[in-house]
Amino acid sequence: MATSRSDGAPSLRKDGRAAIPERPPFRRLLIANRGEIAVRVIRACRELGIESVAVFSDADAEAMHTRMADRSERIGPAPAADSYLSIDAVIDAARRSGAQAIHPGYGFLSENATFARAVEEAGLVFVGPPAETIASLGDKLAARRSATAAGVPVVPGLLVSLDARADGSMPVDDLAAVGFPALLKAAAGGGGRGMRRVDRLGDVGPAVESAGREALAAFGDGTLYMERLIAPARHVEVQLLGDRHGNLAVLGERECSIQRRHQKLVEESPSPAISPSQRAELADSARRVAGTVAFHNAATVEFLLDGDGKHYFLEMNTRLQVEHGVTELVTGLDLVAWQIRIAAGERLSEAVLAAAPRGHAIEVRIYAEDPHRGFVPMAGSIGAWRMPAGPGVRVDAGVVAHMSLPIEYDPLLAKLLVHADDRTAAIARLRRALDETVVGGVQTGLSFLHWLIEAPDFVAGTYDTGLVDQQWGDGPDLGAEERSMAALAAAQARALFGSRQRPAAPEVSLVPRPSAWVVQARRQAVARRRSR
Repeated sequence: MATSRSDGAPSLRKDGRAAIPERPPFRRLLIANRGEIAVRVIRACRELGIESVAVFSDADAEAMHTRMADRSERIGPAPAADSYLSIDAVIDAARRSGAQAIHPGYGFLSENATFARAVEEAGLVFVGPPAETIASLGDKLAARRSATAAGVPVVPGLLVSLDARADGSMPVDDLAAVGFPALLKAAAGGGGRGMRRVDRLGDVGPAVESAGREALAAFGDGTLYMERLIAPARHVEVQLLGDRHGNLAVLGERECSIQRRHQKLVEESPSPAISPSQRAELADSARRVAGTVAFHNAATVEFLLDGDGKHYFLEMNTRLQVEHGVTELVTGLDLVAWQIRIAAGERLSEAVLAAAPRGHAIEVRIYAEDPHRGFVPMAGSIGAWRMPAGPGVRVDAGVVAHMSLPIEYDPLLAKLLVHADDRTAAIARLRRALDETVVGGVQTGLSFLHWLIEAPDFVAGTYDTGLVDQQWGDGPDLGAEERSMAALAAAQARALFGSRQRPAAPEVSLVPRPSAWVVQARRQAVARRRSR
């Protein structure tokens, strides 16, 4: 689904896909991120003939993205506040490296309007929406008001901040009008931070204190608002891609209802929960929200669907999503490459504007966490590392075997994606891929994922956002026989491996830096393309 386009789009190949531009959009691009998303952008740059620049903290000096990039720049010590969240450090690295553009990835500074503006003021190109758009939509309350003005339904709740009155009392009448149970939410951020469920009016005061502190620490802004809790609910988002010439592509939806602590674990497209008419309504609402701002590049409009299938606007994320690969698989488009090309001023091609989903795709996230203890993040060093392969399987990873995991950052290790002709075949392919996956040395969420793909509600596509809390908890209880078998297996492992010393970490990285020959070949290839 898409709007009409202007003339002058890139030429198409015979198969209808957009041709790779003869000249690279940029000579050199810096990725202001780490881990798997930095690796993903590096690969897109390489295909476009762009030299990539990685940034790294002291904890990531030997990381996969640091080694894969054509160049790398240190930006500070391990704490994110002193490195990946330091605007000055990132801008200085871009200047030192000679980069012409900066891709923010997701997380960190990706939705920071001050950063986007600093990039532009430094004479560089920000690969993302304009700073003004990020600022206006980054305020969730302002976004709710804009959506309401555009005729898009929002979750019932406050359109102004939840501030205590001068005497310390709460606006009781306004809260009662929202209704309970309700959710307190941070106006300046998301990802489950600064969010609290409140079941009655008397719970609001304590919840405001704790949620406000968390929001202030996470986003530098403790402003809260309240909206009614919709349960049961489905969480569905719509992918947008727009250029600087007024063209907007609506690239279908992703189902994101498998969550823990309001954070996504599994995504799929198309959603098994919506009808063609609902799909059209979601696309129309997404267009309306995007029309309230000066939008270009990639963004996602998120909605909740209640038990009757009615949708409500949640927020618009002005960045690439973790789960963008799901849309790439069903549309055949490279969203990261198009982000870069749009930032360079290219128009969306007919192939993008006319893109229609094909088949079914599912993504599961592999985290270093213990799903049997509330999904608590785990530290350690990766031992065995075997990722699946074969038809219709894609892995986006940011780690390798024998790599230590920094405790300062998100514990995402990899994203496992599958694509097949239909949902049944995609689940079968995912089952096979998970059986092939081996991660040793650190606890991961693989046991939860194995459970999930056999859960009746997931297989039937009838799940909602409450599935993990209601059906998983901390995992199924083991019977006496299963506990006995687990104890026996642990004893055998200790007997077999307990006396062996763990091999020392290799002195050289398992992701070696490119040789001088490879670097020179890449530069010559880029020079040839620029000279055409």
